[in-house]
Amino acid sequence: MKNMPSLRQLRYLVALSEVRHFRKAAEAMGISQPSLSLQISNLEDLLGVLLVERGRGPVTLTPEGREVLVRAARIVDEVHGIIDLTASLKTGLAGTIRLGTTPTIGPYLMPYVVERLHTRYPELRLYIREVAPRDLRGELLMGRLDVILTQLPEGGGDLTTRRLFREPLLLAMPDDHPLASRVDVTEADLADLNVLSLGPDYALHDQIAALCHQHGAIIARDYEGTSLDAIRQMVGMGMGVAFLPRLYARSEIDSRSSNVVVKPFRRSTVMRSIGMVWRSASSPVMFDRLSDIIKEASRQHLQIGKSPVIFD
Repeated sequence: MKNMPSLRQLRYLVALSEVRHFRKAAEAMGISQPSLSLQISNLEDLLGVLLVERGRGPVTLTPEGREVLVRAARIVDEVHGIIDLTASLKTGLAGTIRLGTTPTIGPYLMPYVVERLHTRYPELRLYIREVAPRDLRGELLMGRLDVILTQLPEGGGDLTTRRLFREPLLLAMPDDHPLASRVDVTEADLADLNVLSLGPDYALHDQIAALCHQHGAIIARDYEGTSLDAIRQMVGMGMGVAFLPRLYARSEIDSRSSNVVVKPFRRSTVMRSIGMVWRSASSPVMFDRLSDIIKEASRQHLQIGKSPVIFD
């Protein structure tokens, strides 16, 4: 197989074209003039064409040399781009991140995060994809996603988990429900209540089922919702109560106009954990920075009013 030109030879050709003088080009590259001349000659022998017209006065490239120079300069620029990119990746957020999130988290949290990321890291491209909870882990392990934002617990020996915060679950009810006039509720109030929930594909379903079993509530198996919006609408029709994440309630329920009200649990004891998960083989620097940004945005926008999110 024919030998390939080296990056060094291409850099020498680019430098020679810029200053049009062998000695000055050699000085710019930190080598002797004979060494630079030898490398250019070796490149010509390798390619089988004359690149430089040799003679008195400024160096002139041959027509073949000009064509080779266009591509050589492009290659040198791309290599510098790789070096600059990896330097950014080591120290901050740059490049492309493919983030997967569940429908119960991403739409209500990421708008606060994206604004901050774009301002602080303009070179970052963040592709956000909502994925069914049952598919998130598989998409991450297969490399289709770089990191996932999900309810914990999640992980394993091949994954790294970083908890971001614990988010209160609020009890949603129709505005004419007996508990609607209360400032807050307790777990004891759950006894015998009919509780609407998402389907078993969601981690939130298992948590709610456990709470119902522990405190004597009845989970409505015949009315499992496919989204938080569907759950809220069924609550508004008086079909039962529901546990709604504070992220969702803050975004979608306006107590001044909705026929659904939400009440916090006293002492904020009913919560879900939200975290980031990525493959352990990946470099942690980028995801550590991203988790810090998410926490920062959450502290600013979600620590308002009663029942705040909890940061560890």
